[in-house]
Order: sequence, then C-alpha cells, then structure tokens
Amino acid sequence: MNKQDPGINDLPAEAQVHAAAVTAHAVSNTLRIPLAARALGDTLFPQVAVKDASAREALALLGDDGSLWLKQRSTVYGVLSRTCIFRDLALDFLKSHPGGQMVNLGCGLSHYFQWLDNGQAHMTDADLPDVIALRREFLGNTGERHTLAEIDLCQPGWWKKLDLPSGRGAASVFLMCEGVLMYLPPQVVSEVLAEFGAHAPGGSVFAFDAMCWLATGQARHHPAVRHTRAEIAWGPRRPADLLKPHPRLRLAATHRVMKGYGLPYSLVEPVFRLLLRVPLYAIYELRTDDG
Repeated sequence: MNKQDPGINDLPAEAQVHAAAVTAHAVSNTLRIPLAARALGDTLFPQVAVKDASAREALALLGDDGSLWLKQRSTVYGVLSRTCIFRDLALDFLKSHPGGQMVNLGCGLSHYFQWLDNGQAHMTDADLPDVIALRREFLGNTGERHTLAEIDLCQPGWWKKLDLPSGRGAASVFLMCEGVLMYLPPQVVSEVLAEFGAHAPGGSVFAFDAMCWLATGQARHHPAVRHTRAEIAWGPRRPADLLKPHPRLRLAATHRVMKGYGLPYSLVEPVFRLLLRVPLYAIYELRTDDG
C-alpha cells in the first residue's frame, strides 16, 4: 500500500472495529474485489474504464493495496464491465424518471451516485450495519438526496424498512444488487425477488448479476472469490426461474458481462449459453408489470 494512503490502523478505534467485522464477514469481504478493479483496472481495460474517484481511498481504508485482486485479469474486466452496465441501466431509468429513487442493495463501499447524480435523483445505499458504519466513516454526511440504510436481505421486510414507494400508481423505483445474490441461499434469493415483485410499483427495475448454476459450490475455482471465505450458493438454471417468485416479474433483458473480453469467452460463451440456457455470467434486468 502507498505510504501516503490511509489504512485500517489509521482509522478511529470504532471504525477499525467495523472494518475488521467487514473483512471477517465472508460475503462482505468480497467488496474488496470490485474496489480493487475500479481503483486500479482502468489502465488494463480502457474500453470499460469507469474513472471511479473514490475506490482507491476506500480500498486503502481496508489496508488493501489491491495487488492480489489485480492479478485476476478476467475478474477485473468483469467488474468494470458490470459497473458500466449497472451505471448505464440506472442512467436509462433516470431519463424517464429524472427525480427517481434508486437503491443499491448490498452496496459495499461502491459509490455509484458519483456517476448518477443529475441534481434531482435520490439514491439509497443499503447494506449490513458494519458496512454502513464503515461507509459513514469514509463518505461522511451523504446529503438529502443520498442516504445510507442498514438492512439484511436475509430478513424479510427490507422494502418497508427502506421506506420505498409501493402499490399501483406509485413512482417507479430502480434497484441494483451487485455481487450479492449469488452468495445467498436459493430460498433467500427467491424471497428477495418475491418482495420486489410484491411491493415495487409498476415499471420498477431490479438489476442484479448472477453466475450460472454450475458455479454453485465452486468458489474455490474462481480466480478472485477463492481468496475470500465466500461460497457461490445460487445461480439460475434458466431465465424462467427468475420469474417464479412472483407473477408480476418480467425479464426485460439479459446483459452478458464478459462479451467484450475476447478469446476464449467470445467462442465458448455462445455455446455454453446454447447448451445450458443461461450465460455463464450475466446481469439480469427484471421489471414489474401490472399489465
């Protein structure tokens, strides 16, 4: 780590406790991976560069210089590519809803509002208490249109806890969930999707990434995740699986994250998708439909 960068030992004692808790939590600890990719990966893959102004400092707060994660080039590309997709989906939503509500579920230390703040939009970054406490130490006061919230997606009722609009005629909401659902038990993922389907106003969007079901239980083979204690617990077998939790759910689009990475992905992925019906790794865009 650069000697001028802050580190976990430079944080106040309470913040050090939260930082230690985050790195000790298997799923929360994976937030290091996107931070490193966004902090250091732009020069490796300028075609998907994101110019993240906060990632390097956030990574340093955890005492991580990013060198371990940067070795995993495919992972770095995947993070940058999915960041571009999530960002562009949110920007598309804001074209129709310039003052709309956006929510990042399991936000980690990512800072999407730096790209999405149009002067009218509202953003809620939500995660487990220790993660949010660390975000407060890092980001400070976020402002009237950018708020932080403590939630646990494994516990039902998160929609109401976030005080999001609900019911026919209410304003549409954009939700994203990056690098989270794949680590949750299948029943929990189904409950999360069902809660979105039951409460989100018509036209709302839920974008999330997922690996194919073949990746479940195989974290030890993933070039980056294997260095954490997290395990891949869920992945769809077919697109229709994503719609089963609630009848209002519609699959608007599937965005292949690795499509621009080059060989061998450009050759293998189409065959893989044809045989298994789902991409190896993709962002799924669900919408609620009252029609």
